[in-house]
Amino acid sequence: MSGHPWRLRPLPAEVPVALLQEEAGKLAEQIGVAAAAMDAADAAFAMGVLYTGMMPDGFRTVHGAYYTPPALCERLLDLATDAGVDWRSARVLDPACGGGAFLSPVARRMADSRSDDTAAAVLKNIEGRLRGFELDPFAGWMSSVCLDVSLADLCREAGMRLRPVVRVCDSLEQIPGGKGFDLVVGNPPYGRVKLSPELREEFDRSLFGHANLYGVFTDLALRFARHGGIVAYVTPTSFLAGEYFKALRGLLGRDAPPAGLDFVTERRGVFADVLQETLLAVYRRGGDPGEAGVRFISPRPDGTIQTSSAGSFHLPEPPDRPWIVPRTEAHGALVGRVNGLPYRLADYGYTVSTGPLVWNRHKKSLREKPGKGRYPLIWAEAVRSNGTFEFRAKERNHKPYFEPGAKEGWVVTDFPCVLLQRTTAREQCRRLIAAELPASFVEAHGAVVVENHLNMIKPLEGGPRVAPAALAALLNSETVDQLFRCINGSVAVSAYELQALPLPSPECMKEIERLVTARAETETLESAVERLYGGGAE
Repeated sequence: MSGHPWRLRPLPAEVPVALLQEEAGKLAEQIGVAAAAMDAADAAFAMGVLYTGMMPDGFRTVHGAYYTPPALCERLLDLATDAGVDWRSARVLDPACGGGAFLSPVARRMADSRSDDTAAAVLKNIEGRLRGFELDPFAGWMSSVCLDVSLADLCREAGMRLRPVVRVCDSLEQIPGGKGFDLVVGNPPYGRVKLSPELREEFDRSLFGHANLYGVFTDLALRFARHGGIVAYVTPTSFLAGEYFKALRGLLGRDAPPAGLDFVTERRGVFADVLQETLLAVYRRGGDPGEAGVRFISPRPDGTIQTSSAGSFHLPEPPDRPWIVPRTEAHGALVGRVNGLPYRLADYGYTVSTGPLVWNRHKKSLREKPGKGRYPLIWAEAVRSNGTFEFRAKERNHKPYFEPGAKEGWVVTDFPCVLLQRTTAREQCRRLIAAELPASFVEAHGAVVVENHLNMIKPLEGGPRVAPAALAALLNSETVDQLFRCINGSVAVSAYELQALPLPSPECMKEIERLVTARAETETLESAVERLYGGGAE
């Protein structure tokens, strides 16, 4: 901002200021010099990461403060442009503007679209159309400073500076007014939050169970967007399938169907300290539910974005059910084939629950050796990566037996079932790792105790329509593993998502039962499952 006629905006009165020691002061000056030599957007992102990185332990997590890399900001604004946002006239709001990651590029696009106007007219126009809300007064100040830097040339030419467009406030308490915004954009905070009774009631339409900030901010965006307006957000992918987000999915499906989804293919190195899968989503308020395009994007080292198409998807009916969305280019055909499958685990005669034992709450009941009143303790390590069951307790703190007390009988399982790992990562070769808990093993020991890092797929009353061994083989297949990846948006393999998996009819599973009984080769089983899902050779 060399030659800028105005001093840096003063810090808000509520931001405490302390004198720096000499060494810290020199470091701060060096950081400032380095930032001044950078592109405005890159400098804003770097300063934002530095700021959030210095927040006290836990504070950042509680407030969900993570700043968006410039390349992703530009990509999301490009998606908004493709959805019909007109930068010459659009009214734009970022309800969690942080350090100005979106406000600054939006302001530049507004300015570029009106390059025929005088500089003063352009600034006045931006002041009337751009708004930001921010709870943190220092972050709000950073937003204003970044806008000053981004529009410095325009301000110099006009002989005036941009009047404040950022309001320091609690966005969730703001009341929409007027005709609404053409675009609500941003990277909302995320993480569980306990809402006041008043806010809980206000956002009740999008809540099920505990509230997550980004879900509440998505509901907020719909309230501020005009009919026909666009909501463009960076969020975790967990809302696509998680049970806690089913009310939000239903709301989006009814009021603002997605126009497009971009999955960020790299978790590491995109957002500092964030390992959740992330996507860029664009919704149209009042739009007709239809086909939405799906792409994969990957930030390059030079700051650009590489994109590839994965086809499209349709919302389920009803839309609060998990959205089955391609996660790789190869998934497009599979997603298209499963849309009409009506069968779920309940149709097979099964339900899903978490293993009942939280072992570290019952350490006194763990035993090294068998004995009267003791049962085998089934840890997650018993379900091997090759889909077999092996009774073992070799990991640290694991013991092989459990002796329930008089009031601990509820942890005992006395029937065969299918066990499945509860936590797996996208990078693993398999997300679904299942094994039959053999009836012979249960009978030999009278019962077992299953630890809570395993899902239990249990027969419903009346018995299952598909044998446990055949169900385990189906879940361990490559086809179903890939299908699960199109539903799941986190490292957790939840009971809710398992119960939502589209499955072949119970009658068709007779072929899988026959192959399992005959100990067919894995390749033969894989081909059979693929045919059941409409793929492979007939």
